[in-house]
Amino acid sequence: MAKIVAVVALKAEKAHGGAPVFIEESKEMLEQTAFLLEKILDASAHDLKNGTIILVDHR
Repeated sequence: MAKIVAVVALKAEKAHGGAPVFIEESKEMLEQTAFLLEKILDASAHDLKNGTIILVDHR
């Protein structure tokens, strides 16, 4: 089963739950942080197209 390991968002109210949440100020920083975490966590980044990217471990 897949597990959400992190959330990167533009707005704090868009991200809740048990995974670590990273709030960024711009779309560019959102993508940069998400793709860096994707490499560090060996996870897959999925853009929800609402200013939120989730990082998922599919193992």
